[in-house]
Order: sequence, then C-alpha cells, then structure tokens
Amino acid sequence: MRKTLLSFVTSMLLCSAICATTTHEPAIRVARYKHDKRCAISYTFDDGMKEHYTLVLPQLEKHGFKGTFWICGGFIENNKGGWLTWPQVKEMAEKGHEMSNHSWSHPDLTKLDRQQLIREIEKNDSALLEKTGLLPRTFCYPYNAYNEEVLELASAHQVGTRTQEYGIGTASTPEKLDQWIEDLLSSEGWGVAMIHGITEGYDAFAVPDVLWEHFDKVKIQEEQIWVGTFREVSAYTEAQKQIRLQFTENENSWTVWPELHLDKELFNEPLTLVVEKPGRHITGVWQDGKNLSIHVSADNIIFEFDPYGGEIQIKLAPMDIP
Repeated sequence: MRKTLLSFVTSMLLCSAICATTTHEPAIRVARYKHDKRCAISYTFDDGMKEHYTLVLPQLEKHGFKGTFWICGGFIENNKGGWLTWPQVKEMAEKGHEMSNHSWSHPDLTKLDRQQLIREIEKNDSALLEKTGLLPRTFCYPYNAYNEEVLELASAHQVGTRTQEYGIGTASTPEKLDQWIEDLLSSEGWGVAMIHGITEGYDAFAVPDVLWEHFDKVKIQEEQIWVGTFREVSAYTEAQKQIRLQFTENENSWTVWPELHLDKELFNEPLTLVVEKPGRHITGVWQDGKNLSIHVSADNIIFEFDPYGGEIQIKLAPMDIP
C-alpha cells in the first residue's frame, strides 16, 4: 500500500512538472501553402509554343510570376517557326521558370507499348537536362491521357504529374476567371491552369488581354494567393502533408523538431511554420545555428524552415515578473 501511494505521489509530481513546462505552449503548424497564403495557382503552358517566349514570358516577368512550360523536344528539333528554340528554353529556365516534360513527340501515351512509352519520357528528360542543365521533376500527359502503366512510369523519380487542370483559353472571360479565383480562395485550393495558344494555335484567346488582366488581378491579391511553378507547389504540398512536428518548452525558448521521410532531392522546398498567437514576445528563430527571418502576420509569427534541417530554436523574451 505504501509503495502504491509513493508511486501515485511520484506520478502526480511528474505530471505537475510536465504541465508546468507546457503552460504557454503555442499552436504551431506548417502552413498549407507557402507564406501561409490561402490558395495556390500554377500557370502551366503546353507544347512549347513560340508565343510562350515572345508574349507570355514578358508578362510573367512583369508580374513577378514563375510559370511551368511543358516542352516536347521533338517539336523543337523539327521547328518550322511556331515553337520555342533550345536557346529560348535555356533562357527561360535561367530566369527561374520550370521547363518540364510533355513527352518527346506528343503522342497519346495510352496507345504505346511499354518500350515506346519509356522512350518518349526518357528521351525528353535527357534533352531538357542537356539543354538547360536541369533534370525535369514533373510530367504533363499529352492530351491529358493516361492509364495505370503511364501513370506509373511517368511518376517515377518525379515530384508530381499533372492529373487535374483548369483550361484557360478561347472560352475564357474576365467573369469566369474572377469566379475561378473566388472559388480557389473559398476552398483554399490549388488551381492548375492549362494554357496553349495565345493569339494563334490550339485554344488561343479571342482577346489575349483577358489573360494579362487576369494576371493583374491575381497580382493585386498576392497576399492571399501563392503563384508557384507546378514543381514548387507539388513538392511543398506533399511535404506539408507528410511532415510531423515535436515540441518542447523551456523557460525562455521553444524547440521544434521537424520529421520528414521523403526524398530530399525531390521534395526540397522550404516549408512555412506558423506560430499562432504566441502570447510571448519572440526575439529570434534559429535552425542549425542559422538565424531565420520572421514575419509578423496579424497575431501570428511566420518563418520558412528546412524540413530536413534539424531542430528549430524559438527564443523568447523573459517573462515579466509580477
């Protein structure tokens, strides 16, 4: 009986000590999207058309957006004037736009045998790596057509493949695009725009200014909308789903341990940590000895961190003495 009572008292003291260290524990979470924005948009342009360089690139650069351009190497090799050139592809990649794989010759991949399918994917990957110095990490299915075998082979060693899209082109109006933005903000979703021709070609715009004015409206709302490449958003959202956090509290600091078991060569986007209404003044944040920049948003503290980079130390100002 005495031993049982002693164990009970010891347990209560231990519980009291633990509870005392977590009195001020804040709500800590990894934001659904970078910088804790409400939704995300990826503008993707199919086939590698010349207009994507002459018309789209200047508009993206003007707005500070990065796009994803799905390239077919065979179109460039057999260029008769309507497609990008390899130097243009390289220049766009150097500006930070994603130049990625849309197959070598744009066939319906579901109608190919396995060896033909592998050749379409790998030949285009190799060409893009040779011409840009960057290996594609995403894939777009020609005609949006895929089956289980195509999905399996195209997804291997990739961050993601385009399996959902919102077509923007001939039938687009300012009202429809405004509604698309409103729906994304309401649902906190990720919109993947599929765009082909601008003034000519498949699904070209009746009035191209519809797209540029849409960019203007998205830019105005950039505090709420993350415009990222398909690779960036794919990598971020998958890591955000998979990551786990552990937390401990000391008198003048909080420690967060991120744990993520993904291929860090593929899923290497910095993640955004949000400390909601901390209740204590935060004097600085460090990860592996590196001082991280913090941003105060409303009542929250926001900062980017490396999900594979080890423990995060959040330093606190001393508590006021009554």
